[in-house]
Amino acid sequence: MRALLVLWALLAGCASFHRGITGSRTAAAGDANDAAAARDAIWVPDWRPIGTSHQGQPLRMSRLGKGPRRVLWIGGIHGDEREGRVATAQLPIALLREPGALELVTLTIVEDVNPDGTTQGTRGNAHGVDLNRNYPAANFRPSRFFGSRPLDQPESKALHDLILDERPHLVIVAHAWRGDHFVNFDGPAEALARRFSQLSGYRVQVSDDIAPTPGSLGSWVGGTLGVPILTLEYLRGRDAWSAWLETRAAILSVVMRGER
Repeated sequence: MRALLVLWALLAGCASFHRGITGSRTAAAGDANDAAAARDAIWVPDWRPIGTSHQGQPLRMSRLGKGPRRVLWIGGIHGDEREGRVATAQLPIALLREPGALELVTLTIVEDVNPDGTTQGTRGNAHGVDLNRNYPAANFRPSRFFGSRPLDQPESKALHDLILDERPHLVIVAHAWRGDHFVNFDGPAEALARRFSQLSGYRVQVSDDIAPTPGSLGSWVGGTLGVPILTLEYLRGRDAWSAWLETRAAILSVVMRGER
């Protein structure tokens, strides 16, 4: 399985995924079946630029499928929360293996909104701004760490514009949380979050029940646009392959089906 993932990364030309996926992982009971099934499909993404970071790194997206249900997956916003990197790489492969999925769903993958932070291993971007606090939500609060005004960071502006262009029916973004794991939702996404929870064992956390998040992507997408958004909080430090296996069925379910 590890060899397949390395081959995928080489074909895709994605050095950041290559570095993350080749880390160690714990063997799972279903690995043999998963490895056999994964051989049937390899996704070679057609990466397209949506902008550049402060340090000139490309912000990239790729699209899979042609169905009426539009879903946007965001592989990460905080550079020190990369536990979703395997899920980002494996989700398109898993979708390819689902019969009829590409006729139901158009999946857009954003690799990493904060490549500078990922390179540095920092939460914020190269200017020290938390890109998950820089959106034009009603609760935006200007500060040194949130930006002086919404979208004054090129990374958040690029994602903002993509979302308006794509008009997704669902947004899912990968994060990580110290000492805990759960699924958080904003906007009309409670039913999806409950289903995700049932399939993954990750409990549901409502945004109002955790720390304030002024100007967050969830506040803007869910609150301002009224679009369902799920924030997947993996356990910080969790092996990325294990994190994907824990949530694979839940992710596929909410990607392929709406609330009904």
